[in-house]
Parts: sequence; structure tokens; C-alpha cells
Amino acid sequence: MCTAATYKTKDFYFGRTLDYEFSYGDEVTITPRNYPFSFMKKGKINAHYAMIGMAHIENNYPLYYDAINEKGLAMAGLNFVGNAYYHEEVSNKDNIAQFEVIPWILCNCSCVKEARKLLEKVNIINTPFREDLPVAQLHWIISDEQESITVEPQKEAIKIYQNPVGVLTNNPPFDMQMFHLNNYMHVSTKEPKNQFAKELNLEAYSRGMGAIGLPGDLSSQSRFVRVAFVKMNSLSKEGEKESVSQFFHILNCVDQQRGCCDLGEGKYEITLYTSCCNVQKGIYYYTTYDNHQITAIDMHKEDLNKDIIIRYPLIKEEQIQMQN
Repeated sequence: MCTAATYKTKDFYFGRTLDYEFSYGDEVTITPRNYPFSFMKKGKINAHYAMIGMAHIENNYPLYYDAINEKGLAMAGLNFVGNAYYHEEVSNKDNIAQFEVIPWILCNCSCVKEARKLLEKVNIINTPFREDLPVAQLHWIISDEQESITVEPQKEAIKIYQNPVGVLTNNPPFDMQMFHLNNYMHVSTKEPKNQFAKELNLEAYSRGMGAIGLPGDLSSQSRFVRVAFVKMNSLSKEGEKESVSQFFHILNCVDQQRGCCDLGEGKYEITLYTSCCNVQKGIYYYTTYDNHQITAIDMHKEDLNKDIIIRYPLIKEEQIQMQN
């Protein structure tokens, strides 16, 4: 399971956790402007916007989990098991395979408004990248500095929701997740007042009691509520280091620790990586389960006019700075 979020200070930030029981061999991947992107039903795009994100690379093809492009558009795919529905190919639409959705949008669009318009012509098809790589059941969050949308491929149609909280997890569908926030309108950052009974002398005995009732379990609905609350009440200074640090604190509130989500047969879901992107500057920051030091890769320090992808394997071992 996963959680994605946006954050705005002086700059705009976008990132996610990827929670799973194993890694496919993820790498921070830069796709330059002249890398020839091949689409199963739409041919080859030889020139497009450059992008950086986390990907699993198969046959020199970046299968992106999340990415941003040089124009300031960000996108992430999250599990949507049991609800995602892909169709057969149709003649009057742009037929795009599930694994092509992120590059199709980020190659062609500079903002959410353009992405929404392009999606009106898209039919997401159920064709796998390869027979031994099953089609992942996903929905997506697409964001720029101005707005976010959630894109859900359901049986009736692709549903596009305005996303006013700039947060996405997994199930249930996004409209139900948003409705569920009504159950937490009493949660507050401030000290609670006695509404129980005026005859009783009830007092706060601890800081933070205004947030009593905020869910703390690992389910996708609870993670949605918790990150929405933390993100929308989060404060930091405007600088890059302060903003990036605060973003990681926001997503760390839904970290999954090994042993707490038992999948059976000795498998446990953990937070494999957490990312934070400065969408405007093109910098991709990340931490991994075993490496809490923030690592950064700046796409603009590379030649973005190349025609080959640029790969950075993750630094996974813990980096501890000894002070004495």
C-alpha cells in the first residue's frame, strides 16, 4: 500500500511512500527529452518533456511509480486493488496501457489542466508490459502548483476527481475517502474544551488531546485521514531544507515498520522508500527503509537533451554520522 501527498511553501513539493513486501529493484531515473518513448498503440515519441522519478527498468524502459517533469507536473500511481478496471482496445480513443499512463501524461502535459484534457481521450487498456509482469491495479494523483486531481479507471469510465487535500492512498474510491473526512471534523490541533457535561470538571491532562480520534492504524482509509490532517495543519519555514524536512515528517506519520503488517509466510509490508520532489526545481529526494539520510538528485545537473535514460541505484544502507 502507499500514500502520496503535496506540500506548498515557497516552492511546491510532491512525494509518496511505497509500501510493499519486496522491491523490484527501484532506481531514481531521469528520462531526457530525446529518449524515444515507445507506446504500444501510439507509436514512438522521440521528443518530449524531460522527467525524473522512481522506476523499475525493464529492457531499457522506465516503469515509473512516480515522477515529475521539467514543466512542474507531478504524478504517482498507487494500488487500487479490486476497483481498478482496464478495458479492451477501442478505435475512437488513445489506447494507453496501464504502465504507460505516467509517461504518456508527463511527456505531453505541462500542467493539470492539460492532463485532464488529454485524459478525456484516453482508454486505459489491460495489456501487460510482458507476460510475466502482471498488470498492476492502480489509480493516480496528478498535481501541479495550482491543483491536484485523482484519476480512477473504473468499469463505467475513467473518473476524475478534484483533490482539494492533495493526498491519495489506496482503497476505497476517492469520493468515499473524502466523504469519510466528515467523521473527523472535530479533530483539532488545539486543546479540547469540555463538551461532555458542564456539571463535570473535565480537563486536558496532556498536550495533543485535540487530536484524539485521529486514526493510527495502517489501513489505507486511516492513512488518508492521518496524512490529510497532518499535511493541512503542517507548518514550516520557506527554505528548501526546512520544507523538505517537513515533507518527510508529514509522510513519516504513515511509515510502516517491519513486523506490524503481517502478510503471512514470513512476509511483512514495509515502507520501501519515501520520496519528496521539489517539482519546480526538478530535485528528487528520497529515503529508504534502512537509510534515513535524505539523498538528492537534481535532474538539471544532467544533460536533458540526451537520448538515453540516466539511472541512480538507491543508497539503501544506513548512513550514520558519528559526532565524536
